[in-house]
Amino acid sequence: MCNRKFLAATLLIGLVVPLTSCGNPSGLDSVTVSPTAQTLSVGQTLQFTATGTYGNANHTHTKDITGSVTWTSSTPGVATVDASGLATAVGAGTTTITASASGYAGPVSSSGSIVVTSSGGGNTGGSIASITIIPGTQALSAIGDTAQFLAIGTTSSGATVNLTNLSTWTTSSAGIATVGATTGLATAVGQGTASITALYTNTNGTTVTGTATVTVSAGSAQEVTALSIIPGSETLSASGQSSQLIALGTSGSTGLMQDVTANAQLTWTSSIPSIAAVSPTGLVTGVSPGAASIIAIFTNTDGSVVTGSVAITISSTPPPEPLLSLTIIPASITLGNLQATGQFLAIGTFSSAPYVRDLTNTVKWLSSAPNVFPVSSNDSNAQGQENAGVAAAWGNGSATIIAEATADDGSVQTATATFACPLELPNPNGNPPTPGSCYPGSQASALLSTLTVYNMGLNTTGWELTAPSATGTPNVLHCGPGWTTNGGAGGSVCTATYPVGTTVTITAPAGAGAFGGWSYNCAAVGAVTAAGPNSCTVTLDTDDTVGAIFN
Repeated sequence: MCNRKFLAATLLIGLVVPLTSCGNPSGLDSVTVSPTAQTLSVGQTLQFTATGTYGNANHTHTKDITGSVTWTSSTPGVATVDASGLATAVGAGTTTITASASGYAGPVSSSGSIVVTSSGGGNTGGSIASITIIPGTQALSAIGDTAQFLAIGTTSSGATVNLTNLSTWTTSSAGIATVGATTGLATAVGQGTASITALYTNTNGTTVTGTATVTVSAGSAQEVTALSIIPGSETLSASGQSSQLIALGTSGSTGLMQDVTANAQLTWTSSIPSIAAVSPTGLVTGVSPGAASIIAIFTNTDGSVVTGSVAITISSTPPPEPLLSLTIIPASITLGNLQATGQFLAIGTFSSAPYVRDLTNTVKWLSSAPNVFPVSSNDSNAQGQENAGVAAAWGNGSATIIAEATADDGSVQTATATFACPLELPNPNGNPPTPGSCYPGSQASALLSTLTVYNMGLNTTGWELTAPSATGTPNVLHCGPGWTTNGGAGGSVCTATYPVGTTVTITAPAGAGAFGGWSYNCAAVGAVTAAGPNSCTVTLDTDDTVGAIFN
């Protein structure tokens, strides 16, 4: 009997072991990218695919993992790549497109290369000729609300390219709305209307801009308590040479500056119009030799008045080189965290139209302490993929930031600003310093990702989407004109900020329009039904955009 049981057990083991050893492990061994090399013209696109090999080198098999790897471009200024592996040629040069994933034995990756020529035939190719900001206007109803702007470039041959994260974004009034320098995400600060501008620099050095407006209805109007005029002084020729002045108003409540040059509340006057004339927009023109003052008068809504002035010298000599002066805005930036950054802009004043030009990406940027406070400059970056004028704090103290512009005759115009990250020492009782001082451990917080949600369909009236906050509070993000609860009215493009790696569930509530599905990067939760609600999930590795179809 015992022998029979032993024999049965032996047979059972004999059956189990072969079945187990023939199993097919599911670990990812490697990834292969295709194609391995390709040449494109500016504006053209190329779909990369990623094939994964599984089985831990034992009974291997492969499958398409294009949509589940992480795609990156070594040089986004040459070509960008989205989460689906679709690469878009942006500027001349060479870049490497890499697919990365977590393998059974650790990270695995594979790459392909793209060579981009400056132009091409057919309907693609060419440098960026214009930029359109989408949407052209946005309205925000509460302080802290955000609005996402997109920069769509059109090449000289008619192709379109998404330049949102390749442009430099600025706001005309940080007291009304701020904007992410490389994201186009605007945030409401105070009541009023501000202009949001995207600037893109082609590989040949030419720049193009696009402008949109954002209106904030909540909060109090920012009263101006001080005016500064840029440049601080100017010398022009009596031959009719002109220079554009810029008036920056400072709010006493927030300390933020806003461009009020063409504001209806500002009046420009000349002390001696027969020597120097000034237009209602601040354009001063030399009339005859002598000296005069140009005065800017700003009248606040409460009736208070602030003024600023600049000395103008008009000479009888011929006009000098077109570049009259160079100014850095802002004049100083003070940070509260190590590894944080600040954006400086270089503004040139010229004697011919356009009189004021953004030279941020064309001047040479220098730092008096480059090892501690480096500043980015495009002079060593032929493709221009780096955002020039961005200073970083790798230690505490301060430095002088210098911008240099070289004229055609070899002369150099310079401007300076101050960049600082002050140190606050620990308290005597041993407690750590007040949060925000530049001590080791005060590094900037973890990376954040911006989620943008919009409607891909034709419905412009009844659609609605909801999503939770970064802390999981449901239905905080409302998108679409279908949101009417508590008098709400969601914008046509909605955004929210989450820590990188957050999985967000987006829902189309029942009755929110004829729902037709989600964009490829948002995984549907269950089947799409007419009754709804319909949901999808997206994990934010970087900034992401999700579209829903409402018809």
